[in-house]
Amino acid sequence: MSALTVGFDLDMTLVDSRPGIAAAFRALTERTGVPVDAEAAVSRLGPPLRTEIARWFPPERVEEAVRIYRELYPAYAITPSVPMPGARAAIDAVREHGGRVLVVTAKHGRLARLHLDHLGLVVDELAGDLFAEEKATALRVHGATHYVGDHVADMAAARAAGVPGIAVATGPCSADELRSAGAAELLADLTGFPAAIDRMIRLALRQ
Repeated sequence: MSALTVGFDLDMTLVDSRPGIAAAFRALTERTGVPVDAEAAVSRLGPPLRTEIARWFPPERVEEAVRIYRELYPAYAITPSVPMPGARAAIDAVREHGGRVLVVTAKHGRLARLHLDHLGLVVDELAGDLFAEEKATALRVHGATHYVGDHVADMAAARAAGVPGIAVATGPCSADELRSAGAAELLADLTGFPAAIDRMIRLALRQ
């Protein structure tokens, strides 16, 4: 088995960023005058920001709205974020096996770094602005052996990278959807990750 290198998604996998993202969307509405249903937006976190922005803004204003949102984000979205249950223990479990920790996320890398630093979540590598199969490039470059995420697109990323996808049913996708998307392991949340990675490592060693 290759040296353990586990990639994690960020939003709703390692970090519950919903309160802060909702606040950032409300600030975007205030700044631009374009109504955005912040609660609806945070109910479907996962895809790139532009996908959500395009629901509310006309095409000619999408890039402007993305720029303004990202300007507002540090002031509104970082402080309210909290680790997902089991996030710290999951990172610790990788370290205990002598492994490396990656974060591969659709979020802009600079903003993802603010979340990690605020919460004291220490990772070895961070790759941002990637979604679905795009994430596979970073997973391959950094030698990932597993990828953990809450979205069916994360399972697509794992499949494209040729590594097991570990799904956590803490985001917008149901357990059935994650299972159908090819999850090798399906967990209620990250509290089950240490036991799951132990089991997966033991199985790989026997093969």
